Amino acid sequence: MRPSMALLQHTLSLPLARSIRSRSLTIHSSAVAVPSIKKLAHADSHVLLGMSEQELQQLAVDLGEEKYRGKQLHHLLYKRKAKDIQNFTNLPQAFRNNLQEAGWSVGRSPVYRTVTSADGTIKLLIKLEDNRLVETVGIPVEDDKGSVRLTACISSQVGCPLRCSFCATGKGGFSRNLQRHEIIEQVLAIEDIFKHRVTNVVFMGMGEPMLNFKAVLEAHQCLNKDVQIGQRMITISTVGVPNTIRRLASHKLQSTLAVSLHAPNQALRERIVPSAKPYPLEALMKDCRDYFLQTSRRISFEYALLAGVNDAEEHAIELVELLHKWGRGYHVNLIPFNPIEGSEYKRPNKKAVLAFAGALESCNITVSVRQTRGLDASAACGQLRNKFQKSPLLAESENLQSQPDMALAC
Repeated sequence: MRPSMALLQHTLSLPLARSIRSRSLTIHSSAVAVPSIKKLAHADSHVLLGMSEQELQQLAVDLGEEKYRGKQLHHLLYKRKAKDIQNFTNLPQAFRNNLQEAGWSVGRSPVYRTVTSADGTIKLLIKLEDNRLVETVGIPVEDDKGSVRLTACISSQVGCPLRCSFCATGKGGFSRNLQRHEIIEQVLAIEDIFKHRVTNVVFMGMGEPMLNFKAVLEAHQCLNKDVQIGQRMITISTVGVPNTIRRLASHKLQSTLAVSLHAPNQALRERIVPSAKPYPLEALMKDCRDYFLQTSRRISFEYALLAGVNDAEEHAIELVELLHKWGRGYHVNLIPFNPIEGSEYKRPNKKAVLAFAGALESCNITVSVRQTRGLDASAACGQLRNKFQKSPLLAESENLQSQPDMALAC
């Protein structure tokens, strides 16, 4: 998982938001038999999910239907969230048959397992066409006025190749990029589970979004235009991939860019984030400054606090100097480390977290501390990992579905 998983900083930052509900940890598995492995189709080939209304109208015309049938398709995909073409019951049977005979599919995958945290957070394991599992998380929060906010923390890759030292996803290996529809369907799956509209989306699940740039931007456009989630309710996170922040700036999105910083100097950052070596901190900060100048959108810097590693007051002061050097108006989102199996890192105590935050605030740096959500479901920031992100789920593994710890190693 990208190290900056969970909610936008204004969603779950101090003061802490109240959970929408409280319940014990529960695990549910699909009872559906696991099919044999199939070769993954070419990117989004003949998949309806992800297509715009105009594209669907053209498809209807190409298949000999009236143009308005495309608008009906759009409604079925994004409003009714139909999962199979034969569920398009308000379309003529002949049109449905023609779609299937032409090789079209909706592009929705089954939910293989759900894990529900005591705080109401739900982690979904979605079984993709090639039998790999990808994880996505729904995080519900009710504010003081009783308004419910539901954030979808979505993945952009199956696994992650960057191997940040404190993140479980990278330790689980990397398989492939997600296709456009495989990103979009995560949001729809969360809406299905919660029976509630997703209000916020954060690209902070498994994978590095900037290494799947095209599909992420296409999914972003669909979530905004077709699923109708406002751009300012969407956050794209990155640990920093050379040239991609400049590319993103050229699209002038109104969404938030969250940059996973985790250290105030290059040497320490390389230790924590190995992929930082070819992208020096000075170059990263210059790209962040230019992004702000080009888009007028404030950048949020994610900073995972690791006890005894990067959480001392001198680190905070060094971070202040770094941010002041490259401009004003930045925001820092502090993330106390969430434990993962096989990691030597420890979570700092509350006093250390508050001292670090106080040092930043005293120097006029806007700061928030992320509330930990979904910890008991292995759904918290840095914890997403499953046994089948690297190797596909085999048909022979079907009998393992009854084992409660399967696909939840972290």
